[in-house]
Amino acid sequence: MTSEYGRFYYPSGFLWTEVDQKGLRGSAPTRIDDKGRLKIPTLFRGLIQDQRGPDVFVTSVSGESVRIYPMVVWLDKEQRLQKAPGNHPSILKFLDRVNYFGQVSELDAQGRIVIPPLLRDSASIVGEVRVFGKIDYLEVWNEERFAQKLARDPWTDEDGIKLSEHGI
Repeated sequence: MTSEYGRFYYPSGFLWTEVDQKGLRGSAPTRIDDKGRLKIPTLFRGLIQDQRGPDVFVTSVSGESVRIYPMVVWLDKEQRLQKAPGNHPSILKFLDRVNYFGQVSELDAQGRIVIPPLLRDSASIVGEVRVFGKIDYLEVWNEERFAQKLARDPWTDEDGIKLSEHGI
């Protein structure tokens, strides 16, 4: 049905409009093949390729999971790091980890990227895994490890209060 303003709505009265998705959100299962290639779920693939290009930086901070940054996002992060004090211990610690695990990669024609062997081993990224949208990057977890993470770090009222302090 069409309203008097020419906008579409369902008979239930809800007006539906198109949502312009810019952030990476949600999660989806996928798998790592025998060659160490991760197939980026369709949920995320188009958004990354269409809006940010096929180039990515694959890394980790802790070695427990894999982070996949579209290259434009990673380059922005590098620019912010260059403006910070280069000898700050936290920055050096961060750079040590992301460069130890990190590798530049590119989505192939089938939407796959290679996860470096060191990172695959460290994060136990084999077979079936889960990919999470983290607004401007993707995070890949071994399903069992992620369940353990949720169990050891449950959501609390304090978490909700801290988010509300930021308007969330």
